Amino acid sequence: MPNASAVSHILRDLSPEMPVLIAGPTASGKSALALEIAQAQGGVVVNADASQVYDCWRVITARPSPEEEAQAPHALYGHVAAAQRYSTGHWLREVSPLLNTDQRVIITGGTGLYFKALNEGLAEIPVTPPGIRTEGDMLPLPALLAQIDATTTARIDTQNRARVQRAWEVQRATGRGLADWQDNTGPPALPISGCYPIVFDVDKDWLNARIAQRFDLMLAGGALAEAEAILPSYDPNLPAHRAIGVPELMGYLRAQHTLDDAREAAVIATRQFAKRQRTWMRNKMSHWHRFAPD
Repeated sequence: MPNASAVSHILRDLSPEMPVLIAGPTASGKSALALEIAQAQGGVVVNADASQVYDCWRVITARPSPEEEAQAPHALYGHVAAAQRYSTGHWLREVSPLLNTDQRVIITGGTGLYFKALNEGLAEIPVTPPGIRTEGDMLPLPALLAQIDATTTARIDTQNRARVQRAWEVQRATGRGLADWQDNTGPPALPISGCYPIVFDVDKDWLNARIAQRFDLMLAGGALAEAEAILPSYDPNLPAHRAIGVPELMGYLRAQHTLDDAREAAVIATRQFAKRQRTWMRNKMSHWHRFAPD
């Protein structure tokens, strides 16, 4: 649970009408803080995590449990089919109507691009033709990177295949780099001045221990059963099926390695992902309110 005194300090400074943004690396406790604020002051908890939108995973992506969802309204969790393409643009179009209701939003997650689009606007990039996306699916990461302009390459996480392929698809389909499109954006749906932005400031060792502990809890809570249910239709090219922990558990279910090896690989992958999130948040969210969970 979040630090009680730190939560009290936030609630003391926070108007119940003010929209709240809560960003942080995976396993840091963002959802727990969002739920505490919703219970104390009211509001709907809105997902800003790219993996938690998919209906095929609850345990593996650490979506709020049914019991947690019953304690406050939740939105944009588990509502997208695995085979359905879902982008930052899709998320922004779905979250925007929620900003214009009588219910205050508490938007929480670890996908930095969602928050960036919300606070800074998003370019109206044409939809990628299916043939180009299929072509991109077949190319290795280095080949995709080699065809992206230097300005775009400098802005994206070059280790994140989904981000790299998206940039490649935009350039291939439109003849313009993603960075060029991004430099021509409309007004933001929710300017940073119109909300209370919180970013988790966590110790690396503390977070690494939490990541390992949480994956063990996922295994005990049914993660293998979730993966086994998807195994017949598993497609590693689908973004939904590339959620951290899924490829590793699929490898175990296909007898490619032991469960211990799958666990270790998933924990390492999660820690690497968390490191990238922390770097993004230090660079892009330095002006947000810092929150120390312990």
